[in-house]
Amino acid sequence: MRAYASTTSVALGESIDFHLSSDSGASAAVALTVAEFATNLPVGSYEFEVGSYPAPDDPAADYGWPTGFTLTIPDTWSSGVYVAEFGTVGSADACSVYFVVRPGSLGSASVLVAVPFPTFVAYACAGHPGASPYLNEQPDRASKVSLRRPVPMAPTQWEVPLLIWLASSGYQVDYCSGFDLDDDPGLLDGYQLLVCIGHDEYWTARMRDSAERFLARGGNIAIFSGNTCWWQFRREDDGQTFVCYRDAYEDPMAGVDNRYVTVEWSSAPVNRPENTLTGASFRRGAGCWENTCAMADAAYVVTFAEHWVFAGTGLADGDTFGRGIVGYETDAADTVEDDGITRITGRDGTPPSFVVLARADLSSWRGCGQGGAATMGIFRAPGGGTVFNAATTGWGAGLGPPADPVVEQITRNVLTRLSSARPGRDWEIIGEAIGITAMAACGNKIFAADTGNRLWARDPVGQNLHWTHIGDSAAIHAIAAPREAMAGRPIGLYAVTESHILLYRNPSLYPIDWTVIGTAPGVHALAASYEWLFGATDSDDLVCLPLGSIAPYAEWNVIGSANNVVAMTNLNGRLFCVTSDRTLWTRKPVPSQADWSAIGTCPADPTGLAAYAGKLVLSTTTNQLWWRDV
Repeated sequence: MRAYASTTSVALGESIDFHLSSDSGASAAVALTVAEFATNLPVGSYEFEVGSYPAPDDPAADYGWPTGFTLTIPDTWSSGVYVAEFGTVGSADACSVYFVVRPGSLGSASVLVAVPFPTFVAYACAGHPGASPYLNEQPDRASKVSLRRPVPMAPTQWEVPLLIWLASSGYQVDYCSGFDLDDDPGLLDGYQLLVCIGHDEYWTARMRDSAERFLARGGNIAIFSGNTCWWQFRREDDGQTFVCYRDAYEDPMAGVDNRYVTVEWSSAPVNRPENTLTGASFRRGAGCWENTCAMADAAYVVTFAEHWVFAGTGLADGDTFGRGIVGYETDAADTVEDDGITRITGRDGTPPSFVVLARADLSSWRGCGQGGAATMGIFRAPGGGTVFNAATTGWGAGLGPPADPVVEQITRNVLTRLSSARPGRDWEIIGEAIGITAMAACGNKIFAADTGNRLWARDPVGQNLHWTHIGDSAAIHAIAAPREAMAGRPIGLYAVTESHILLYRNPSLYPIDWTVIGTAPGVHALAASYEWLFGATDSDDLVCLPLGSIAPYAEWNVIGSANNVVAMTNLNGRLFCVTSDRTLWTRKPVPSQADWSAIGTCPADPTGLAAYAGKLVLSTTTNQLWWRDV
């Protein structure tokens, strides 16, 4: 018995056709059992008659068999992956057809899992002349294959553990076929998190456009996959033909519309590197194809243990985890060591906000495939969406059974946080606070003074970078920096010392002197906005001083209550402050009475506050540096 389905997915309440042919050369009675794949629980059984039909000479062509059985999906089923098992009654010639059941209404859950059926199609009949587009340099590979063929299109060892784990994880999850992202540009509109699993290698332009629009409106993507979005393919014949020439020279779309030429995403003439979407790429990744023993020994090394992704794992920087999950294909970013911290260079298209969480040196795989690396990380996409990338096809191996507790905890951390709306509003640790007493952002750096009378600087990024010592802090306990030069005063660091002297310093990264420019009686917190300096005093007053009036003994004006302010900052025409009760506040920077509005809380007692590029940066008494979106 051989069979194929009319589609790779079907919604609750809708119908899916199965096209079958008996191998006996005559009509046969067929038994059909449908089971939910992850649980292996039968959900329906049927019997019917089917005829015997010829196969086309071209193994990549549409077989054209008539419908043998139509299954209407009951509303009582749940969204998931299902398998239809066909076999002649009384014989053992069974065959299987896998399909996804989508929810009846989109967005019934906040998480949508895309099952990589496009990759299953590409690999079906791999190595058979003319039957598959898979082998890149096989001269007689197919450039077009029909989806209407009785060939194996099923979850592999890379997807199966993830599907089984998700079924019992406790998360409410909907499922779709990867082809659905191509069919329906609005499919993701009702969801907060798209999950890619296993080996999600083949994407169309519309699939990618859908994902990038989703990120642009604040949706999130979790990639528990490797070799992700590596090849572009397109569809023809009402979506039933899978087209992948893997070569611009042969593809007739080249020079006609280069956006849809079926080559690697990073290759000419498409020139749309996949890591601008995923953060990492197989270009710098690794492949273990000849010696799986090497893969069994590979593990990730933690580079940023304090990040929320590792919460509850007990890991520290330099620890290893997930032995055996790294492979058989991995993705990586171009990285460099910066004072012992691994960070991306951005030279390969990886977004500048990408934070390296863990990495694996897989250069030794050169002897059994492709040497390279694996880079697990996370970044914020334009528009606010977050992308987490596990960067390995083998992630599911860590979910068992039995599950590796660290891999499972990381998976839960990612699903829980990214399935909620606007995770950027939550504070994230971005490094160590080095005993900060005052902090401000100026130019493209964060500057901070510490309890040891030292001045430090670091890049305003999410990576856990070390601070660089750049000089003496002159015993300051408050710093501010205006966004623009105003009232004859330059952009730079304005600071107040413990003895209430007002200082100025150029934002140089070299040791230079501070210049006395005035006094600031009682001021212990400082911000600069438009043409004003704003301060909070020890007597709990909010005061201001025109930048143009700064001079020895210039008078500060009281404009309201400071509300127990610990630290202040300014960003794009607003003042922000944190108070001793860990509340985050904002108000307009006007030199008169105005109400403060509470907009959040701090994760610990605050010591310093700065603002940069739409983010608030916070130091706390726990000696941690945090940030969040404004």
